Amino acid sequence: MKKNLIWAFLLLSAGAFAQTQFSITAPNQQGLLDGRLLVMLSTNATREPRFDVTDALNTQLVFGIDAENWNGAQAKIVNNANGFGYPKRSMKEIPAGEYYVQVLLHKYETFHRKDGHTVKMPMDRGEGQQWNRAPGNLYSKPVKIKFDPKSASVVKLSLDQIIPPIEEPKDTKYIKHIKIQSKLLTEFWGRPMYLGAHILLPEGFDEHPDVKYPLAIFHGHFPDDFDGFRTVPPDENLKTDDYNARFKLYGYNKIVQQEAYDFYKMWTGKDFPRVLAIEIQHACQFYDDSYAVNSENIGPYGDAITYELIPEIEKRFRGIGEGWARFTYGGSTGGWEALAVQVKYPDQYNGCYAACPDPIDFRAFTTVNIYEDKNAYWYDSQFKKLAKPGHRDYLGQVSATVQEMNMRELALGTKTRSGQQFDIWEAVYSPVGKDGYPKRIWDKETGVIDKEVANYWKENYDLAYILKRDWAKNGEKWKGRIHIYCGDMDNYYLNNAVYLAEDMLKGLSNPSYDGEVDYGDRAEHCWNGDHTQPNAISRLRYHRMFVPKWAEEVKKTAPKGADLKSWRY
Repeated sequence: MKKNLIWAFLLLSAGAFAQTQFSITAPNQQGLLDGRLLVMLSTNATREPRFDVTDALNTQLVFGIDAENWNGAQAKIVNNANGFGYPKRSMKEIPAGEYYVQVLLHKYETFHRKDGHTVKMPMDRGEGQQWNRAPGNLYSKPVKIKFDPKSASVVKLSLDQIIPPIEEPKDTKYIKHIKIQSKLLTEFWGRPMYLGAHILLPEGFDEHPDVKYPLAIFHGHFPDDFDGFRTVPPDENLKTDDYNARFKLYGYNKIVQQEAYDFYKMWTGKDFPRVLAIEIQHACQFYDDSYAVNSENIGPYGDAITYELIPEIEKRFRGIGEGWARFTYGGSTGGWEALAVQVKYPDQYNGCYAACPDPIDFRAFTTVNIYEDKNAYWYDSQFKKLAKPGHRDYLGQVSATVQEMNMRELALGTKTRSGQQFDIWEAVYSPVGKDGYPKRIWDKETGVIDKEVANYWKENYDLAYILKRDWAKNGEKWKGRIHIYCGDMDNYYLNNAVYLAEDMLKGLSNPSYDGEVDYGDRAEHCWNGDHTQPNAISRLRYHRMFVPKWAEEVKKTAPKGADLKSWRY
């Protein structure tokens, strides 16, 4: 009887600890591998799982572990014990059923930085720091499996595919490309580092060899090429049954082509200001762009762009080459960058047009006040546990919380290496930690805020605070140069920071700020000041909106004797 009880206990114990495991190899690789190993499961048969891990309600599943000094011929195991997951924390929470499974290794490179730290990071390889598209990353083709978290089965997967290189864009009559090795960034990262840009030449550039031009700097996410410019009408054979869920429109691809062609006709028309318009490529190890400022973790990107890349563009393409003849504009990340460089380099830029900017006042860091809140994920309450929202639609319907968005990032990468939004903010704004990686603004799992780090953010990157703090010194240089636009139903609650910044700006004196802050009624993310068009259209019109606007306003801010006529042919 006693022996039977022992056997029953052992059988029950085995069942309790049984689990499906994923055994992964990279058989064709030479040498040791570093990176983030991701196992993805999906019920969606229409897309590869690697393209279906999002903050949206229809996201699929991902589980990640760090791989260091991995001999790919030896199997790596991902299971309940080691795989950090999103949106399910553990594999044991996955409902039993049929899934498509895929595995991917996001490769890391070792950097010996100038500050003495050695770190392992993903290097951009021409794709704009996208883990699921990065050339050289290893992956498997999706396979269909039956998954039961309580089954003691092993799923063997092989990283036998490799993402191919990306072809660089080619020059055309109007669009040129530049790539330089940055001395500053190369020195910081301990290996060759490059900056690039796509340049849109003005009409008549070759016919007016003696004219020098102002520089219109469009900030935004990593551009494959100069976006939104097309010299031929829309493709007649382009189907219009494509559906854009964000804008609830069919045929949006054709709309985009029409807008690009319309801009070409406007750009080459007789009344459009003749300027050099550029879009910068500055993907870094943490994100698809650097945020265009100097950072302890990312390096001196602000100086590299302002003092290396921009002067080289002006030299090669006949720019005026003076601060009064440069202005910035952009939306979202680009909106923050447009304002940030005007704040950080007041003598080098003469006007910014910041649309739907990332948080410009950290008292409203999306829905978090990093100075007063104790926790980034939960509202302070004695008895309730209410999650802070992270994403909404124009009616206020919430689809993701701040915690969920951060859990996705933690699954994709530890040590601020996910390549996603909260991690890039942390990488740019935080001091370097003892391990060489950014100090956490809050504990990624619990949400508890580090007030010492928050104070560092305040003094160095809280743009509203810095503007007020330094107004007595730089107010004359910022006067009339700040323009901010935001929808009052921004999907990421970015309008909350704009409200606070506006109140601050209106309270400034000697001089008054003499700028502009405007809101779109019920407008979502990407609203940029156009009250006549929906977001789906206005987001495609940054160049045509802000180049003519600046060309008029520069008449008030340019120094005496500045050339305001030769480039207006």
